[in-house]
Amino acid sequence: MKRQEILDGLRQSPKVDVCVIGGGINGISVFRELALQGLSVLLVEKHDYCSGASSALSRMVHGGLRYLENGEFKLVQESLVERDRLLRNAPHYVAPLPTTVPVFDIFSGLGNGIVRFLGLSRRPSRRGAVAIKVGLSIYDFLTRKRALMPRHQFRGRRTTLAKWPALNPDIKSSATYFDAWVSHPERLGIELLQDGFSAKFGAMALNYAELRRTEDGQYRVEDQIGGASVSVEPALIINATGGWIDLANQTLFSPEARPSPLMGGTKGSHLIIDNADLRDALVDHMIYYENEDGRICILFPYLGKVLVGSTDIRVDDPETVRCEADERDYILQSLAFVLPGIPIRPEQIAFQFSGVRPLPASTDSFTGRIPRDHFCTLVEPKDGGPPVLCMIGGKWTTFRSFGELAADMALAKLGRRRRVATTDRPIGGGRAFPANAFAWLTQMAANKGLSGGRMAELFARYGTDAEAIAGFTAAGPDAALPHAGYSMRELQFLIREEAVEHLDDLLLRRTTLAVSGELTLDMMDAALDLLAQEKRWTLAHRARERDRFLTLLNQRHGVDEDMLSARNEPRSTECDTTAKSG
Repeated sequence: MKRQEILDGLRQSPKVDVCVIGGGINGISVFRELALQGLSVLLVEKHDYCSGASSALSRMVHGGLRYLENGEFKLVQESLVERDRLLRNAPHYVAPLPTTVPVFDIFSGLGNGIVRFLGLSRRPSRRGAVAIKVGLSIYDFLTRKRALMPRHQFRGRRTTLAKWPALNPDIKSSATYFDAWVSHPERLGIELLQDGFSAKFGAMALNYAELRRTEDGQYRVEDQIGGASVSVEPALIINATGGWIDLANQTLFSPEARPSPLMGGTKGSHLIIDNADLRDALVDHMIYYENEDGRICILFPYLGKVLVGSTDIRVDDPETVRCEADERDYILQSLAFVLPGIPIRPEQIAFQFSGVRPLPASTDSFTGRIPRDHFCTLVEPKDGGPPVLCMIGGKWTTFRSFGELAADMALAKLGRRRRVATTDRPIGGGRAFPANAFAWLTQMAANKGLSGGRMAELFARYGTDAEAIAGFTAAGPDAALPHAGYSMRELQFLIREEAVEHLDDLLLRRTTLAVSGELTLDMMDAALDLLAQEKRWTLAHRARERDRFLTLLNQRHGVDEDMLSARNEPRSTECDTTAKSG
């Protein structure tokens, strides 16, 4: 359904079973769950889908090894189950990630870990080999029945430095275990949304729209794109706005009926670094290390660059978060500690991002002790109106189980029954995923008339959904986007089919062009020309959109126009848009 069709439909029939506010990964997850049960569901997102915390994760799909110190065994077990489900249900985006922990001590952290586990200490401390061995043994025990990945192993100092010679030579040993990573988290969110639409009955979603309560206690959806305002009558509202939950509640309740603050988020910032020595030093592993202050940091190869992070800082206003200079300094200092022989120059920071972890309200002085688990709170308005189910906490890995929990509570409240399970339901391009990718690519390239290399590019980006995109790109004249492995018709398909309303939707979330550090000024302008043509924008509107995007890119991601201009030198490989020869 297109935007205008949804708005027209609401004008004709404003009643919906559930209105979900918040189009991050958790909001989309509960939307999908409810739509598949046959409910009429409207999702309303203030900005773009997966544009907040759901685009600012560490790109890890993990059990949460460090949460064992807090005694969050249930969360770790649930996370490991959901990690393994994602490996099966979304193999086009989620893959195993060998993870190595440098160990600098033998017994340190063991006693302090015990008193922290008992709640007697709040401070982080260095973790020695014994403490790490205990944690990894629990990890292996919790996954023993599925055994999708190898058990952990320890290496001595000499063997470790032989494999990773750039590591800090003060290490005593290392431990390697397996977790997973996600290459395109925002795209996976779009695919979940589309899976909800597949139910075909009453599943609607709007980005760049807000749900507001009027003075007379009614609710209206305000469209930020076209300026329309339409009434909506939900039987239940689900507040899935993450770090914005308390702010959203201010618009859903009268002042005297608002619940107490529910959220106490912290900010996590990450850098994408373009340094070949750093990338090669990792040997395709993630390095999961402690900085000198005991805080856990990560770095691993990501889309040809290196992702490194993160920080953990309390924030009050999620709208203004960005990676500040002191956070960059902290992350770079941590890198200098774990890999002291690899200098990082400022211009090698290709991209940066920051997001708010949606943690429950807490007065704990140490942010690492705030629980990472999730739960739902049902608020019955004292002044009439529909009940509001607030989704509190959560981590990206557990989005499916969190959505399932919220959906089951909503179904119980509405007197409806679940009829479809999502535990083993493939997501998007993970459907009918081929055991023999080469054979699938060969057949698909022949069917669509594309070269094998071009088909492989599309498959890497979209999994089996590449079939539809390949068909569209082959149906008309195409051209490569300047300096990129994307084509113009490929972007045209995304604009038409995936609710692209602004340039950042396309370059930051529907594609990986910005986060990978590939984006150039020529590339940006070519994409903008295509978007302006598709949207029939005036030259003045196009100019405003260009300024808007450059401002956002500079303020939120540390990339200015000069950096984009400097990247305009063509890459050695270009997108092959030619038809398959022979």
